[in-house]
Parts: sequence; structure tokens; C-alpha cells
Amino acid sequence: MAKEEMKLVANNKKAYHDYFIEEKYEAGLVLHGTEVKSLRMGKCSIKEAFIRIEDGEVYAYGMHISPYEKGNIFNKDPLRAKKLLLHKQQIRKLIGSSAEKGYTLVPLQVYFRDGKAKIEIGLAKGKKLYDKRQDIAKKDQRREAEKEMKMKLRV
Repeated sequence: MAKEEMKLVANNKKAYHDYFIEEKYEAGLVLHGTEVKSLRMGKCSIKEAFIRIEDGEVYAYGMHISPYEKGNIFNKDPLRAKKLLLHKQQIRKLIGSSAEKGYTLVPLQVYFRDGKAKIEIGLAKGKKLYDKRQDIAKKDQRREAEKEMKMKLRV
């Protein structure tokens, strides 16, 4: 069995800051030729992206894939809606889950797995301001503890 190789293209750190991620799903991306080349060069942003389910199909909106520099008239609109490929049962589950109050679908990362473009989407629940403050406080405490450990190791 061959080892799966994963090449990260884009990561959405903002999603982890703004949401509690309940479940994660891996979906395929429907792309056109020059978009794939641009993705391979790492020209992708998912910070402002969101995911919607329409007519039983899943789409990513606001995902920006820069036009390929060496492309021509075949370059697509950088912000066009990209269709995501999921199993029908997963889509049904996502429809039910995202219908609950406070849940939404957010893109977490875009990567290549075995030469195919994939996107990891998360079923997320929005954080309140006090939750964000708690996360920042925990991160600061961890950073301070690491700093103290480094100082002890030097002495």
C-alpha cells in the first residue's frame, strides 16, 4: 500500500478562531485546467470563503484562485462558485446538520492528495466573543509556559 502524499495549498486559520469545528469532511473540487495549474503554484485563498448546499449539490463561494499567469482566454473567473464532490449520504447529513440553529459550513484547507485537488470542510458553530477571549488567553498562557521552559533549559 502506497503512502498518501498531501501537499497543502491553503489553510483557513480564521475558521478555527471564529468557529468551533464539530465535524470535518473531505471533498473533491471541480476545477478547470488553468485553475489546477494555479492551485499547484499555491495561488489560492479561502479566508473569505463559505459553503452552501443548493439543490442537493455543494458549492464553495468566495474561494479565490488567482488566474494562471501563462494562461489565456481559458482562464476562469477567480471568484466563481466551485462545485464540491461529496457522497449523497454525506450531503444529506450536512443538510440536516447545517439546518440546525447556529451551524454553518466553512472551508478549512485546500490541498492535493494523490494528485487530486481536495478541500476539507468543517461543520462549525459560531463562537461568542467571550469564547474567543478564552482561546486567546489559553494561547498566551501556553506561550508564556514555553518561554519559561526555554529560559530554564538555558540555565
